[in-house]
Amino acid sequence: SALELVPFGIKPLLRRAAAYEALERYSLAYVDYKTALQVDCSVQAAHDGVNRMTKALLEKDGVNWRQKLPPIPTVPVSAQTRWSIPSAQAPGANTPPATAPHGEPGGNMPLGWAESPIDQTAAGMERARILKEEGNELVKKGNHKKAVEKYSESLKLNKECATYTNRALCYLTLKQYRAAALDCTEALKLDPKNVKALYRRAQALKELKDYKSSIADIKSLLKTEPKNTAALRLLQELNRA
Repeated sequence: SALELVPFGIKPLLRRAAAYEALERYSLAYVDYKTALQVDCSVQAAHDGVNRMTKALLEKDGVNWRQKLPPIPTVPVSAQTRWSIPSAQAPGANTPPATAPHGEPGGNMPLGWAESPIDQTAAGMERARILKEEGNELVKKGNHKKAVEKYSESLKLNKECATYTNRALCYLTLKQYRAAALDCTEALKLDPKNVKALYRRAQALKELKDYKSSIADIKSLLKTEPKNTAALRLLQELNRA
């Protein structure tokens, strides 16, 4: 809605990109980060976002990931000129924002204009990303216990929804069902409709024999993805339990 009022606004582009990233809709996040860079190529948050999304899309879609991207809009020169230098009179132009890249309250959303908060958190955010990727690699190798350690370190620096759901997957594999359920709950605080968090919490609750709560999670998931076969299968198992 903000972009309908002010096309190519940096703040709404970055915040929408962050929301897409939290929802693991990486191609849409990539487009918004790239659009933001057309508006102002000096915004470090957009550069960082493009790098993260490139790696995520490469893992997801392989070397041909660019072919699956939605079209990236061309930013007119007038918009670039307008937004390249923030107005000194613009309300809140240099105010540290209250929303972090993945939607967690109280974080620092990198805007490119609020220089000090970004500089202070950039190293931590990058470290969190690296730790999460190291955890992902350990999961691929079947070392879930060590992956939990990496995800835990990452979460100390950045409370990201995907990191919580990844650690929950490890806890499920390690049969630490209460810990898995708690991680999914934290993920759902950041993204109340997150499919992975709902599904994995339902799995954990099933193992804890809390069938009523497990069914409630699956039904919530099916409102978002009514044809999710894994969820439908789990619901059948729960109805028989």
